[in-house]
Amino acid sequence: MRNLIVLILIFFTLLSCKTPQSFEYRDVRNIKIDSLGFNTSTIHFSLVYFNPNNYGVDLRHVDCEVYINRNYLGKYVLDTLMHIAKKSEFEVPSTMQVDMKNIFKNTFAAILLNDVLIQVKGTTRIGKGGIFINIPFTYEAREKIDLF
Repeated sequence: MRNLIVLILIFFTLLSCKTPQSFEYRDVRNIKIDSLGFNTSTIHFSLVYFNPNNYGVDLRHVDCEVYINRNYLGKYVLDTLMHIAKKSEFEVPSTMQVDMKNIFKNTFAAILLNDVLIQVKGTTRIGKGGIFINIPFTYEAREKIDLF
């Protein structure tokens, strides 16, 4: 009987847990070129996000692909453990390998159109209390580029 009550309590506790919402993208800051090459280059930057959840969460892993004007730019992977406070903005220091062939195509399009379509597709692993889940995310927006 006691085991049945414990199982029922665990069941209702799990049902009452709300799935964490994915983070909201806000900005890119502190862009720096680490190495420049003909095939690939390495850039460092900080991604700014907002945690819309009413509770703090732990960020464990981010894995995504970045596209500019539907052309593959590079893969971004972050493998660290960060605590993010509830309803707060936070920065994620980032490094990315960039495919330079597609940069040249995108630069030409940006000169002609003055804006680019940025798409990011991937998953993030977030959790609380040692229990982590994968949450897929997508971001798509047109960004104005002022070259002159």
